[in-house]
Amino acid sequence: MTSAERSIVYLSLGSNIDPQANLIRAIRLLRQKVDVLAVSDAYRTPPEGFKEQDDFLNAAVQISTDLSPITLKRSVLDWIERELGRVRDPLNKNAPRTIDLDIALWGEAALEYGEKPWRIPDPDIVRFAHVAVPLAQIAPDALHPTERVPLREIAARFSVTFERMVLPLDAE
Repeated sequence: MTSAERSIVYLSLGSNIDPQANLIRAIRLLRQKVDVLAVSDAYRTPPEGFKEQDDFLNAAVQISTDLSPITLKRSVLDWIERELGRVRDPLNKNAPRTIDLDIALWGEAALEYGEKPWRIPDPDIVRFAHVAVPLAQIAPDALHPTERVPLREIAARFSVTFERMVLPLDAE
């Protein structure tokens, strides 16, 4: 596999059930399946939608993969969510979770995939600071495929300050 056949992909991660441990575990599991190139700090953020729950820790990860978006989603991201005990509440999409992994960016592509369909770039990049800020930390100059501005400019649109922590990725 040559580097030309690989895609640079950005993922958004979030957890509010034992969040530090679950983010670390998720990144370890990611490393088993794809090449992890960069990991943002974790940002403590208030919940969106359903407010009566603990704060989240959100992060972003840059990976390199030769998988398709749907294969990455089903074979890697969904697998990690299952491994970490993610339970989806059909009545509350904003319910507490052990881990949530989403494809945020796929190189410079704008596309839909899967039966939902899921969208790349993730529409939440321009809607929520908890998605934009960690992405901008690891890829400030990456251009958003449809906005055509760097991620740092999108993150700067949000007037929020989050508590920030470095994840101890070498700890268990």
